[in-house]
Amino acid sequence: MAVRLPLALAAVAAAQLLLLCRGGAEARVLLTLDDFGAVGDGIANDTQALLDAWTAACTSSEEAVLAVPVGKAYRIWPVQLSGPCKKKLKLLISGAIVAPSSPDEWDGRDPMKWLYIYGVDGLSVSGGGTIDGMGQQWWASTCKRKKTQPCYSGPRPKAVHFEECRGVSVQGVTLQNAQQFQLTFTRCSFVKASFLRVIAPADSPNTDGIHLNDTSHVHITDNLISTGDDCVSMVGNCSDVHVKDISCGPGHGISIGSLGKNRTTDVVENVRVDTCLLTNTTNGVRIKSWQGGMGFARDLRFENIVMKNVSNPIIVDQYYCDQPTPCANQTQAVEVRKVEFANIRGTSATAQAISIACSDTVPCRELKLANVNLTVEGGGRATALCYRASGKSVGTVVPPSCLAKS
Repeated sequence: MAVRLPLALAAVAAAQLLLLCRGGAEARVLLTLDDFGAVGDGIANDTQALLDAWTAACTSSEEAVLAVPVGKAYRIWPVQLSGPCKKKLKLLISGAIVAPSSPDEWDGRDPMKWLYIYGVDGLSVSGGGTIDGMGQQWWASTCKRKKTQPCYSGPRPKAVHFEECRGVSVQGVTLQNAQQFQLTFTRCSFVKASFLRVIAPADSPNTDGIHLNDTSHVHITDNLISTGDDCVSMVGNCSDVHVKDISCGPGHGISIGSLGKNRTTDVVENVRVDTCLLTNTTNGVRIKSWQGGMGFARDLRFENIVMKNVSNPIIVDQYYCDQPTPCANQTQAVEVRKVEFANIRGTSATAQAISIACSDTVPCRELKLANVNLTVEGGGRATALCYRASGKSVGTVVPPSCLAKS
């Protein structure tokens, strides 16, 4: 059985592990999960050790490094790591953090959360280790995977979820097999997510790689993402987002939306998606919104993108409907305006490479296609379809642009 140090002894352990880096550098505290009684054998419940270590690090008067040692696997049940902390904190994950494998082990716990970080500013996560959501049994029971009753249609945990955090950096770790979304930022600002390996099987439902909700000033760069849903997605009110140097596939592509579900008002603006490789994805770059929503998606630019065997390489869909029954026709819609697709080339797995389907009452305006060259995988000419969409074309556009002139 793991020995859990009382908080008083934990504080002593922390004090003994002070690393005094003088000569102008600020003193820093190094703590490890093992110092707080963690076993790290992938079987024992190390949740309390993580909570105790977090408390010591968060309340430290010096900047703290909380280390998850290499060569070990720490099994962690749903946990909330809260701020504010006294100083900046670094979570150095060199080993593995793994979730309980069975949904039954979530009894009495919030089914939406696993590693939930709330109200922490200046946190950085790095270390080259792995965060494993062990989502296989969750996926197997969902109605999207299991086509016979009984099946599960309820909530599933977001694996790593930051909420109300500012100045957060996540880099150089592997996130895999999330129960649902792999890495989520909700109501956060000044976020960096880089040099990540984010992976789950192609048929794992709703395992979005990096998901933004009501989050601004974001840099998502230099990531390998291979999932069962969107590689990168953003919903709610998101702005000033830069997605660059991404390898995406398999998965559902890079998506803005879905927006406007249940007649909500969503605003997404000033988004740039640049220098991405999409391979074998079910969509390419996509804007999707439900009928009946309000708000807008504007000032969006997708550029320097290579598609390899991608279905629906360029898609704008104001009639998105992801439910078992048909969606009712509604007149209200999220406005799509000032969107540019530039320097996009490669092959389409579908004959229709460009699909822009906009609302009768809130049509898409000020769209731009510039230097687009998409052909059908294996040879053949692709087609384009536009409905209630206006804008302009610049340079060579293949398939020929279907945009109505503004």
